Amino acid sequence: MADHLPEALGPLLREARSRLAAAGIDDPALDARLIVEHYSGTTRTQAIADPWRKIDGDAIAAIDGALRRRAGGEPVHRILGYREFYGLRLSLSPETLEPRPDTETLVEAVLPFVKAMVAREGACRILDLGTGTGAIALALLSVVPAATATGVDISAGALAMAARNAGQFGLGGRFTTVQSDWFEKVSGRYHVIAANPPYIPTREIGNLQDEVRDFDPRVALDGGVDGLNPYRIIAAEAARFLEAEGRIAVEIGHTQSNDVNDIFRAAGYTGGEVFGDLGGNDRVLVFQRATS
Repeated sequence: MADHLPEALGPLLREARSRLAAAGIDDPALDARLIVEHYSGTTRTQAIADPWRKIDGDAIAAIDGALRRRAGGEPVHRILGYREFYGLRLSLSPETLEPRPDTETLVEAVLPFVKAMVAREGACRILDLGTGTGAIALALLSVVPAATATGVDISAGALAMAARNAGQFGLGGRFTTVQSDWFEKVSGRYHVIAANPPYIPTREIGNLQDEVRDFDPRVALDGGVDGLNPYRIIAAEAARFLEAEGRIAVEIGHTQSNDVNDIFRAAGYTGGEVFGDLGGNDRVLVFQRATS
């Protein structure tokens, strides 16, 4: 492609797919299509109906550069600069974890409670710890118009991206950000505290897929020696920020259900309802404060 850039959409797609397949990319057809469509401004329907549509040289050069990056191992959504999550096209930055479909499980787990709280009290205040792109909070706000959310992150860059995402969906008026190391600078009380915390044991970081290990921020992955440090912090400190009948929802690694349950129960929480992801793995736990 670098020497003889095709100008027609159909051949362009085929060559892109071949390049990624030769580089050993897992799903070369999908990634080639995403790249070509993004930089050429075309759709899948157009590729089928009009394969000889001419693509201009600037777009072809951009596609070539993107394919080089993908063949070098950079995740396709990092290259495109966005990832779809719960129907929202979230912009990414180097400081943000790439939101993944498994985390939609957490949104689904707390959504009925958020809706019920709004129906009963006319409001629902959500605290999203380690908000990153704002994925969890913004997904909930997009579905429940009366809800508000505060996104907390230790990274100023991540918070800037979360605020940008909120603005592009028209949710900026209901979403605020706080730069904080967990609860350090948080104030107020919330009906829902949600978190997709770092939960990979430090020693296992090196065994992660290259696309995760090399491109997701390490601070969003490393959960300490046993991967459970963030859960200990949340369980120990959340009570003073949680409304009496509030809920805490946390994403977990698929082997961590029992350990995380024990941590929250020891801190005075009940529930521990388990929600599975699309792969059938334990993915989210939801707790509430024990009533005396």
